[in-house]
Amino acid sequence: MQSGRARTRRWLLEFDPTAPKVIDPLMGWVGSRDVRGQIRLTFDSKDAAIAYATRQGFEFHVDEPCERLVRPKSYAENFRPGQPF
Repeated sequence: MQSGRARTRRWLLEFDPTAPKVIDPLMGWVGSRDVRGQIRLTFDSKDAAIAYATRQGFEFHVDEPCERLVRPKSYAENFRPGQPF
């Protein structure tokens, strides 16, 4: 399987939940009174995201992206003799 890299260069601002999720007794749907849980803002840079959060007076923490480890693989290696199943 290949992992795409689309939309990985942007910074995302999400709000922490302020209300617990509740299950509707009739339909079984999960809902919440927290409207902020539906909001996701994207920014082109980390500095722009921090500036916005600071300007709005939000407390925030930054999760730095992990370094991607790429292991080159070949489809032919699936059929190499001595390969465990």
